[in-house]
Amino acid sequence: MGHIELRDLDDDDLDAIYEMMRDPEAVAMVAFTASEPDDRAGFDAWIARERASADVSLFVVTERGGFAGTAALFTVGGDREVTCWIAHHAWGRGVATAALRLLIAREPVRPLFARAAAVDPGWIAVLEHCGFTEVSRADSFAPGIDREVEEVVFALVPALDGA
Repeated sequence: MGHIELRDLDDDDLDAIYEMMRDPEAVAMVAFTASEPDDRAGFDAWIARERASADVSLFVVTERGGFAGTAALFTVGGDREVTCWIAHHAWGRGVATAALRLLIAREPVRPLFARAAAVDPGWIAVLEHCGFTEVSRADSFAPGIDREVEEVVFALVPALDGA
């Protein structure tokens, strides 16, 4: 694994992010994606909303300075959540684990939550490796694959200090 960093997202990253989020293999695993991954106008509108939201922190994941994915912190129903999307060319080398560790170090709120489609064993392994534990499972509609999928919710809780 090369040197992994998080940096602020800028306009020059948008084409790479769009292409990454259209990868059919990734969409099938992540499942909870846009219903039309090839809709550039929809992507542009979505990313503009995310970038404008005070509740969302978006980052680009880099490996040795090159684009390797995205990572984000956001709030849903009052809970802080985390997510990463790693480009196909960077799979299997620990990039997601390193990026998630960097991301959770930036967020002091605990518990911190994350979600995964049960059909995405890679992301589940990354979450568990970084100290997240499963807290619930439920079937949810996954727009990316147009069907119900089991969604797993994970939480990262404060470490017990024995006091």
